[in-house]
Amino acid sequence: MASIDLRNTVREYIDKADIRLLKMIKALAESYQNDEQELTLSEEQYQMIDKRKEAHVNEESNALTWEQVKQNARNAAQ
Repeated sequence: MASIDLRNTVREYIDKADIRLLKMIKALAESYQNDEQELTLSEEQYQMIDKRKEAHVNEESNALTWEQVKQNARNAAQ
């Protein structure tokens, strides 16, 4: 369904909606807006990422290679 068709269909639902459906649509729209706003990281989160990256670069973390992950998965399946 094309974007314009979808938009028109939603408008038709809204035009015919009772108060219950309108409240649900409003809550959905507000939730969507809030999710969009929560996608930014705090300064503390950026600092944590930097520390983890530094540990990884210096080989101080317990990171596994893709090959190790695959082998672990194979071993666990046996």
